[in-house]
Amino acid sequence: MAKEIPDLVVQERAGTGKGAARAARRAGMVPGVVYGGDAEPLAIQVPFNELLKKLKAGQFKSTLWNLKVEGHDDVRVICRDVQRDVVKDLPTHLDLMRLRRTSKINLYIHVEFINEDKAPGIKKGGMLTVVRPEVELNVTAGDIPEKIVVDLEGLNIGDVITISSVDLPAGAKPVIDRDFVIANISAPAGLASSDDEEGEEAEAADE
Repeated sequence: MAKEIPDLVVQERAGTGKGAARAARRAGMVPGVVYGGDAEPLAIQVPFNELLKKLKAGQFKSTLWNLKVEGHDDVRVICRDVQRDVVKDLPTHLDLMRLRRTSKINLYIHVEFINEDKAPGIKKGGMLTVVRPEVELNVTAGDIPEKIVVDLEGLNIGDVITISSVDLPAGAKPVIDRDFVIANISAPAGLASSDDEEGEEAEAADE
């Protein structure tokens, strides 16, 4: 199942250049431009508060957006740059790039863990420690996976789940070139400390 692509609603901006950009900012808008694909660059503006909310939510630049502009066909875009005020660190300009369905892009994909009830390590009191709740993958714009699924069935305390042990969606590959850890099943602190104490008692008895 392909991941649902969120909408990014913007307005077409009349005029270009610094004067038009300043006018947009005075009106509570962040000016921007959409470029790439087979169309001419399009001057846009987006409400400041809406953009700020999306930026604060995180991963704005690694999200594929469905751009909606009145009078134009919807198009898939990815953010290439957000310029910010050097003092206030607030957005002042936005650059969006159009993508074809066959374009390859890097996106963060959510990791879902299943079958915790079938993991002996968790039944014994072990804890699932998630190192990467999302993994950056290189995917095709027209076929974005909704999630990565990690099956915990049969895993014990001390087992480590790496990216190479996970079945990735067709056509997707990790951006990081090495075999990195996604999660592990660790012993609970109480169990770990009691094991240490038992070991120390055994050593004392041997002496």
